[in-house]
Amino acid sequence: MKCRHCQTGLTLPLIDLGSAPPSNAYLTRQTLHAPEKYFPLRVLVCIECWLVQTEDYAGADELFSADYAYFSSFSTTWLKHAEKYVADMAQRFALNANSHIVEVAANDGYLLQYVKAHGIPCLGIEPTTSTANAARAKGIEIVEEFFGVKLAKQLVVQGKQADLTAANNVLAHVPDINDFVAGFAHLLKPTGVANFEFPHLLRMVSENQFDTIYHEHYSYLSLTAVKRIFEYNGLSVFDVEELPTHGGSLRVYAQRKDSGLRELN
Repeated sequence: MKCRHCQTGLTLPLIDLGSAPPSNAYLTRQTLHAPEKYFPLRVLVCIECWLVQTEDYAGADELFSADYAYFSSFSTTWLKHAEKYVADMAQRFALNANSHIVEVAANDGYLLQYVKAHGIPCLGIEPTTSTANAARAKGIEIVEEFFGVKLAKQLVVQGKQADLTAANNVLAHVPDINDFVAGFAHLLKPTGVANFEFPHLLRMVSENQFDTIYHEHYSYLSLTAVKRIFEYNGLSVFDVEELPTHGGSLRVYAQRKDSGLRELN
């Protein structure tokens, strides 16, 4: 296998957890006694760019199917986190009715419902039908597709560039991380800000959080690797926050590399 960012051959193992079924592939009455799919669960380290990544076996279409079972709104603490996030971003970047927020991996509208409550125009991108329909039921406009450069360019043509993009707990879930990140460089307005939240690799290793390793996490992210991936794909990091969520996360603030508006804090 080659690194999903820099294409260097991967030979350095981080951990081998044997094999496991996909984590959200719940069994039904009909499938309870049928053979169950198991995939190897090995994590490797790229010695060139230091991106830590799960060995590829299960495809995104299989992991993020139409009946995807994870609905963010079932967590009351996560709803509070999302509500505070929206309030903080609206204040910090002076977002209002003339702004446009796009959330990638909008899930069931857990976050964009608070954007609507602030009176800020918004759009959600969510490829799983089950959660996309739940978001639409809240009155949120959803594009039901996987995000990347192609979709970003389509949205720009439609006049839907973003003052702020939110991508919370999705960066680890994308197999083509270059295409995904490059999409934000296209979608942002020249003055726009891109936010990414993701579990921090340092915390996973230092606290032995092996139970956060599963097939949906294609990547395990450090700031070192993220900065390199962003720079390669047209974004530059200008601020970083440490968060307590998901066992310890980072919130990274990025801008278009060609804007140069903000200095790294």
